[in-house]
Amino acid sequence: MTDTPKIDAPSNAEKDPENWTTGGEPMTGAQASYLKTLCEETGHEFDDTLDKAGASKMIDKLQGESKRVDTN
Repeated sequence: MTDTPKIDAPSNAEKDPENWTTGGEPMTGAQASYLKTLCEETGHEFDDTLDKAGASKMIDKLQGESKRVDTN
């Protein structure tokens, strides 16, 4: 049996953002846009200095506070 890294590897959604190889890079445009929306909905201040990992953690936190329904 051969390994199939693309199939056997955990998805980014399952990995801790601290373990992402690119987690220290600036957040993506999509992350920034969604995070701004969540910040407005939940009354938090948007931090544009977050990296990818930090933005992902903040998005997870604010999704729990938002009335927005996750469609994933």
